[in-house]
Amino acid sequence: VQLQASGGGLVQAGGSLRLSCAASGKIFSSWTMGWYRQVPGKQRGLVATITGGGNPIYADSVKGRFTISRDNAKNTVYLQMNSLKPEDTAVYYCNLASGPVNYWGKGTQVTVSS
Repeated sequence: VQLQASGGGLVQAGGSLRLSCAASGKIFSSWTMGWYRQVPGKQRGLVATITGGGNPIYADSVKGRFTISRDNAKNTVYLQMNSLKPEDTAVYYCNLASGPVNYWGKGTQVTVSS
């Protein structure tokens, strides 16, 4: 299984970005896909996940601003990020989970300037 993320970059506060992550290999649409983020010196933390059935979970810090979605036909998960804040600056990692097994992408940098 491989995950390829894209869409990161530099944006001003209040702006928007859309992350995409395409999964390849032997995967199933029932698996949960999601996004996590990490800043230097801190643990990787949840941003949002979405089940195979389309049920999302969001971190409190992004509720109302970020929207996670997926296209099972393309094995792709998206993260639409609006009203970005400087504290959203981090490396964002795509995740694919099947029970206790987790797959991770390489990460994409998101930088929000004030």
